[in-house]
Amino acid sequence: MISLQKIFVATAFSLGSIIGSTEAFLPPRFALSSSVAPILKYRGGTTDDSSNTRLYAEREFAVVVQAEIEPDRMAEFLKMIETNAVETRKEPGCIRFDVLRSQDNPNQFTFYELYENMAAIDYHKKQPHYNLWAEFKESGGTISSVSFKNDAEFLT
Repeated sequence: MISLQKIFVATAFSLGSIIGSTEAFLPPRFALSSSVAPILKYRGGTTDDSSNTRLYAEREFAVVVQAEIEPDRMAEFLKMIETNAVETRKEPGCIRFDVLRSQDNPNQFTFYELYENMAAIDYHKKQPHYNLWAEFKESGGTISSVSFKNDAEFLT
């Protein structure tokens, strides 16, 4: 079943292509931003085959990282991850960045990062504070680190 949201965005895209501006027909949630790439894109099929082409608004995107930190690097990690979280929250397209510590293992952390779309996470990965985390991992500061990429389905 096609959602009203998809119908609205597809209609806005169609009307926008006639007058040259999709943004005029999109509500604020879908407004195009100069700080991130356009949120509309085609998935599946080709533009020549309208029966197999569907227009989607790019969804919010979440990254969940589970990391275990070397105990002797904990003070360095806590300073670095606080800087990373605080600076990331200021980025255009960042909805949230949470750092959680396990109750069972004080060296185990989970980061929950939520972005407006993939363009926002691409922007994030180019920032100096993101590189602090990459450098920390490369220098042996983690015992393990696993990232899970997720499309948002239901958000509150």
